[in-house]
Amino acid sequence: MLSEKDRQTCIDGLLESHRTKVQGRRPSEMFPKIEIADSYAISSGVAAAKEKEGRKIVGHKIGLTSKAMQAASKIDEPDYGYLFDDLVLQDGAKVKFEDFCVPRVEPELTFILKEPLKGPNIGLIDVMRATEWVVPSIEIIDARVTEPRKIFDTVADNGAAAGIVLGGRPVRPEDVDLRWVGAAFYRNSQIEETGLACGVLGHPAMAIAWLANKLAPFGTVLEPGHMMLSGSFTRPVWAEKGDTLHADFGPLGSVAVQFV
Repeated sequence: MLSEKDRQTCIDGLLESHRTKVQGRRPSEMFPKIEIADSYAISSGVAAAKEKEGRKIVGHKIGLTSKAMQAASKIDEPDYGYLFDDLVLQDGAKVKFEDFCVPRVEPELTFILKEPLKGPNIGLIDVMRATEWVVPSIEIIDARVTEPRKIFDTVADNGAAAGIVLGGRPVRPEDVDLRWVGAAFYRNSQIEETGLACGVLGHPAMAIAWLANKLAPFGTVLEPGHMMLSGSFTRPVWAEKGDTLHADFGPLGSVAVQFV
């Protein structure tokens, strides 16, 4: 377990990387004895600093929920981070490439809650009952620390959360079999990835259940109105300046973002 001083060193380094858009040193490199509890404390510290700057938490992102993402990241367990109001974008958004260190993008489903969720023992039906809308989305992820990252580094770095683009056709959770929602993911005119949402823990709602139960020991409630990114069911796609990334969710519509 790290000292408060060491945790603060990591918080300050991550905040500096957010400011400069230059990757900093990995917490696991600086402090090899770091534990996962330290990483979540560091992430919470960065979030608290952002709240002091005036940003508002509007939900959470769950990452590394599929075998594809775990293989791509060489990490074998899910993680989570915070979503802030300034990270929420609409379909067709143009973002500055220079606002990121090394941006990548992923197609995901976002759950918007109408009822609170608090673990333990939250299951699939609880999540479905508490969800008002499921929205096709693109998540922008960004590594504010250098490779090779470990789970400690990804967690400390807010699960690499850097943006969420909402689009497509929102649906009620009971109106479609969410396991079989698919996406074809394009960079410019070329298809890069395809996948099905069942790749996320067998059913994307299970990612939300995992988070509610993970946060239960801290008394944290997933709030009504909050957005929950359930995790990607494809590998991430690199974004370069000038690229347009487009996720086609078939009957659920599409969503796109451009890096300028």
